[in-house]
Amino acid sequence: MRFFTVLGIIFYTTVLSLVGGILIVVAFNWVSLASINNFLGYFYTGFQERFILGSVGLLLILISISFAQLILGKIQRERTIAFSTPSGEITISLSAVEDLIIRLMRSISEIKDAKPNVVATKKGIEIDLRISLKSEVNIPEFTAQLQEMLRSKVGEVLGVEEPITVRIHIAKITSSQEKIEEKKGEPPPIPFSGYRKI
Repeated sequence: MRFFTVLGIIFYTTVLSLVGGILIVVAFNWVSLASINNFLGYFYTGFQERFILGSVGLLLILISISFAQLILGKIQRERTIAFSTPSGEITISLSAVEDLIIRLMRSISEIKDAKPNVVATKKGIEIDLRISLKSEVNIPEFTAQLQEMLRSKVGEVLGVEEPITVRIHIAKITSSQEKIEEKKGEPPPIPFSGYRKI
């Protein structure tokens, strides 16, 4: 599959480079208009030349469509996890798995914010998790527990046997001093603001 993806990229790069080169040559007038007319006129001389030109054009269109379907299909497959049951095939959107991870992270008091990115590959499921911590914790111990919890919970929910890799990136650690400053920055509540005059 990777071979065809690389082949598709090479094909599109070659065709677009060729078209771009022709446009540059025409724009800078490096080839005379008479030469272009002679070249195009060659293909109008006989049925065989027109047939070859039409066949090449049709072949390029078919190759483009097949490569586009292949690449888009691969992207679609990477955004879902599929497995079969006796009753039929089941697909799970990776965004649903990301939502599950966000809900799990909200239940952990040390985490302020979490942004997961889940990818399904041939090697298994890869979870990239970017988090902000509310408090200072022992990072190696905390992240090891978090990785194990995520691995077991996602594996349990999905019921897949593929390995689950969890990578964690800590973007920010909020200290207790910063929390006090945030609270100081908030305006004080207005007394008796919930009451109204009768």
